Amino acid sequence: MNEPLWRFVDDKGTFISENASRLKSLYLPLCNSFPIISSISPDLHGDIKTDYNSYLLEPVSRGGLSNLKTSRNFWIYINPRKAWSATGVSKEANRLEDKFTLEAGLLWQKVTRRNKKIGLRAEITSFVPASGEPAEIMLVDITNISSRAVKFIPTAAIPLFARSAHNLHDHRHVTSLLQRVQKEKYGVIVKPTLIFDESGHKKNHTCYFVLGTDGKLSSPQYIYSTQAEFTGESGDLEAPEAILKNILPAKNSHIQGKESMAGLRFKTCALKPKGTVSYIIVMGITEDKSGVGKIFSKFNNPVKIKKALEENKAYWREISSSIALKTKDTEADNWFKWVNIQPVLRKISGCSFLPDFDYGKGGKGWRDLWQDSLSLILNNPREVRPLLLNNFRGVRIDGSNATIIGKNSGEFIADRNNISRVWMDHGIWPFITTHLYIHQTADLGILSEQTPYFRDRQLSRSKELDPGWSPEHGNLLKAGNNEVYYGTVLEHILVQNLVQFFNVGEHNHISLEGADWNDGLDMGYKHGESVAFSCMYAQNLASLAQLLERLDTDNVIIFKELAALIDSITQGAIDYSDAKAKRGLLERYFRDIKCGASLEKITIPRSGLIKDLNNKSEWMRAHIKNSEWLKEGFFNGYYNNDKERLEGNINGVIRMTLAGQAFAVMSGIADKTQTGSLLKNVDRYLKDKRSGGIHLNTDFKKEQLNMGRAFSFIYGDKENGAFFSHMSVMFAYALYKQGFAREGFEVLNSIYKMAVDTPKSKIYPCLPEYFNAEGRGMYSYLTGSASWYILTLLTQSFGIRGEYGDLVIEPKLTFKQFGPDKKIAISTSFAGKPLEVRFINPGRKDFGVYSINKVSINWKTIAENIKKPRFLIHRSQIASLSNNINTIEVILD
Repeated sequence: MNEPLWRFVDDKGTFISENASRLKSLYLPLCNSFPIISSISPDLHGDIKTDYNSYLLEPVSRGGLSNLKTSRNFWIYINPRKAWSATGVSKEANRLEDKFTLEAGLLWQKVTRRNKKIGLRAEITSFVPASGEPAEIMLVDITNISSRAVKFIPTAAIPLFARSAHNLHDHRHVTSLLQRVQKEKYGVIVKPTLIFDESGHKKNHTCYFVLGTDGKLSSPQYIYSTQAEFTGESGDLEAPEAILKNILPAKNSHIQGKESMAGLRFKTCALKPKGTVSYIIVMGITEDKSGVGKIFSKFNNPVKIKKALEENKAYWREISSSIALKTKDTEADNWFKWVNIQPVLRKISGCSFLPDFDYGKGGKGWRDLWQDSLSLILNNPREVRPLLLNNFRGVRIDGSNATIIGKNSGEFIADRNNISRVWMDHGIWPFITTHLYIHQTADLGILSEQTPYFRDRQLSRSKELDPGWSPEHGNLLKAGNNEVYYGTVLEHILVQNLVQFFNVGEHNHISLEGADWNDGLDMGYKHGESVAFSCMYAQNLASLAQLLERLDTDNVIIFKELAALIDSITQGAIDYSDAKAKRGLLERYFRDIKCGASLEKITIPRSGLIKDLNNKSEWMRAHIKNSEWLKEGFFNGYYNNDKERLEGNINGVIRMTLAGQAFAVMSGIADKTQTGSLLKNVDRYLKDKRSGGIHLNTDFKKEQLNMGRAFSFIYGDKENGAFFSHMSVMFAYALYKQGFAREGFEVLNSIYKMAVDTPKSKIYPCLPEYFNAEGRGMYSYLTGSASWYILTLLTQSFGIRGEYGDLVIEPKLTFKQFGPDKKIAISTSFAGKPLEVRFINPGRKDFGVYSINKVSINWKTIAENIKKPRFLIHRSQIASLSNNINTIEVILD
């Protein structure tokens, strides 16, 4: 495919495609804030679910979008030689003569198929209402495009799965025996008798329903309630005998305990030329069977549906415009609207429930949860505060954490696969996110909030298991008096970062454990070390010390056992260059906090804590800088399970990782000279000369079974050298942060260019998890890179961010970003006030040359002749502004 896949048609993110039906891997998410999550392809494949255990349609992975025969379908029967699938899912040759168009937006889809041979046009609009009903709506408009009347029998065909995704390959037939179908006037309701689980079956309370009408509130004339009844013995949903042979459902047929179906056959329609008839299908999942009729009545005619569709568009338009661009590239501005909703999609779905994410079982991953909160904080920080406090409940007292967070408050799971393991980078993200929150809000008080710790059978960062613990003991840490222990948010942050300072390997860098950000580095558990993320812990310790300077208190309260890790205060600093001594101190701490620890609260001097954190950070920074800068001109980021350095010139092969460079730069450990040198080597070894994308690593040429599964993947895909959006964006953030704005912009722009190069990327507008070696976008919509992209663009490129509650404007825009009118703008909110910040660059000067000359708010000058690269506006001045959009104009000179 050489032509573009889609094109934008307005400034609201709406796009049109004439060839999307050729790509069977395409899909669009449809959802509301809770509880329905759908995926839908151009031919209406996909699924509908509320969670892992409640699927209305059969669960679909990426391959299933093209291989499975189960889909939403709508059949038109004219005569034995003419039966047409209005969705294009049919074995009949008629579908090949369809003229196809897809129009889609945030978050809805309309597919149009015209077939001159049949003489009909079908327009099928699909969306999940923003008003919160647990249903997906499907509006089918059939229009006669011929010069003669067309007589046909319409049938909606929705095969129902109606159970847990677990049963897709586990007791599939047995669980069909639990199905109980109830025919209603307008369709079917399926309520299985049990939730099948051999560890303990449970009574089922969930109902799955599909109801339909012709738009005039006429009910289906006949209903096929089992797939066997609809397809016949062929079992072929793409050639169902009920349609092709015009067979009516048998009276008094056995319908219970079988694979269910919602085959809704409406009365025969004789449609005049240019006439249109509508059919409405409402598909949903609920535990309130009595409420199904109410849901259906809200969407049972086209007028109601069109109203709900407009409400849906407005809902997502508001979310997508919370941060919005006005640049010379309107396509980029539109594309960014899709990126801006991705953190919200992740908040709803986690890393589950879309076809690319078939490994997920619900809940949100620990790292994902905190990083997604970055963009949520930029949009509405006050709403995020309760979320942050709840998240800290997942921290263990050994510095590790639950890895999966459920959808209910306080619901944490050790691991989605019940494997005892920890990720060494998990302690980094809570502080980074909380730090941003404090800067955006000035809410230092959150550090004093009390919250419990997570407790399960894992001890000593999963190196030990507690045989005496059981789920009946609960998942909250208890002190020696058997009371739930509550510590401050600050204490939780100290635990996560201090433990890791001492948790080192032979080279005195933090142990890799189960993996770091790169899940593919999962085979260095015993001796592996992550220099890359040691950089970030060093940054955290220094930033935390700076934050403590702001606290209005002389003392800090912690539990007694934690004082051992603040060694310079309690026992005199140990020799930090002695890795064995550091591990020994940590082992004593782990021993002290095992079952029955007193967790008695003590106070320590704030000044001493600040000094201790700074000393630890400075030691780490010097150690990394002195030991891991390679003669090749870049940093080594890892040690493998054989205690060997991973990167450098190894037997004539250059091994280099992007992570090893990104975090050395972001943390400031790399100085300007080193950053310039490693940039040259990133261009030389990691940058793709055609696309401009940056590989996650060079080709190591062979498997690394002493490091991780990543190197067993084909090079150029997933964690082995793909163009990984998340790490690329974090590298861009690092470059901006250290003043390399042009280079940072090039990285951000390369990601955007790869995404919209649709003949190669083959995706709808979004920021995917990564691009493979062919440039194809993989794992759409649910990726942490979106939050970092938004964060980088707003706070670094445009330079609009909070600083302990005040608004800082420090643009790092390049002259290439300004249009012919020499202007560029971004909309956001701060201190609860909507803002549009406009930058005017009269001389089109580049970053590093211009400075801020003049600033005005709502056309009133507040400062001029500034001649500085940054400008601060006090929070009180922003808070006093109107609740309507306020314009801040910044003149660069």
